[in-house]
Amino acid sequence: MNRSLDQVRADFAWKCVKKNSTTEYRKLVKSTPALIMSNGLMQTFAYLKAKGKNEHNDLAAHICSWIFRKDHASPPDGEVFCQNFQQIMDKLANKISSQEYRLKTEESLAILRWIRQLADAAIG
Repeated sequence: MNRSLDQVRADFAWKCVKKNSTTEYRKLVKSTPALIMSNGLMQTFAYLKAKGKNEHNDLAAHICSWIFRKDHASPPDGEVFCQNFQQIMDKLANKISSQEYRLKTEESLAILRWIRQLADAAIG
């Protein structure tokens, strides 16, 4: 069965929401797209890491898992993001083209749209 990219996004987003069904996660998911659009992807990851709360680290891990095409069967938890933070930032800053960076930013916003909508339905 061939699934569309939106179906794959929806499936991954649903798994993220099921893992993080807190109101704090839902609030964070709602505000993160604006952070990315106003500050940029790397700055948003730095902010999420600096906050150090589970919801922040988990959301960052979910976004990273999606944009770097890691295993979408099971969204990672925030520990994975924290352990790989230096490599993630280095890759975004030095190892991809500006076009790839833009595409990763767009994919981050796309997956966040799905997570936000499903979080509202599941949590709200």
